Amino acid sequence: MNDQAQQLRRQMNKGKQQAKTIAVISGKGGVGKSNITLNVAIDLVNRGKKVLIFDLDIGMGNIDILLGLQSKYSIVDMFDQHLPIEEVIETTSTGLSYITAGSGLTDLFQMNEEKIHFFLDQFKHVLDRYDFIFFDMGAGATKESLFYILSADECFVVTTPEPTSMMDAYAIIKHVHSRNNDLPFYLIMNRVLTKKEGKIATERLKRVVYQFLKKDMMSLGQLSYDKIVSQAVSKQTPFVISDPKSTIAKEIHDLMSDYLTDPDAKPSVLQSGFISKLKKFIKER
Repeated sequence: MNDQAQQLRRQMNKGKQQAKTIAVISGKGGVGKSNITLNVAIDLVNRGKKVLIFDLDIGMGNIDILLGLQSKYSIVDMFDQHLPIEEVIETTSTGLSYITAGSGLTDLFQMNEEKIHFFLDQFKHVLDRYDFIFFDMGAGATKESLFYILSADECFVVTTPEPTSMMDAYAIIKHVHSRNNDLPFYLIMNRVLTKKEGKIATERLKRVVYQFLKKDMMSLGQLSYDKIVSQAVSKQTPFVISDPKSTIAKEIHDLMSDYLTDPDAKPSVLQSGFISKLKKFIKER
């Protein structure tokens, strides 16, 4: 009966718009990637969008910790217990949905044929239920995790003006671009001390990417260094909720307002290419 119900839902949802899939990446850890992913997602939910965060930060997944919540199941449980994806999705009181990484997540990136088919079949069930699906990736990229980045519709790159952070950001952009030169990159410059510093760092990285990769990278904007962020982490409450009038919360809102004016940012009425691209990249491994 369950299978029949799922088939009926899929038939009814045919032709509906599909979620925009966005991989959020960084060249190194500690740049605020997961925090930005979470607060960006909540800002979209506050606008009436349906959003799912897929925590794929290998061994370091922390979306549930940042939310101050405990999850009954993780993505690891989905595979180990053969659970339907609906059972591992948690939804907060704000309406944000998320799937936690759990421990032993490395198995997700080293799946056999059977697990791959199971994952893809489950993922199909959520594509037409959300407007945006964010993949919160680990810092850098392993050979296996790269497949998920390459298969996304877009990539948000989070970095800071620090020289080593900028170098690592360029390195991962180059790595991803070498495998999929059509993937759009959106740059978020985090923890800037002044707007001038943020703009200079942004333009420098964009210029280097174009000079050496011949790739135009779009800037989503700069986010200020704000003590509110660390306070929100300690309180385990996202700052767009705990301090909606703070500078950083307003910057997140403005950043996403600019993003949503981009016609390419809208969810597609066509079938998402994520599944077909992931199949292709996994076959090539």
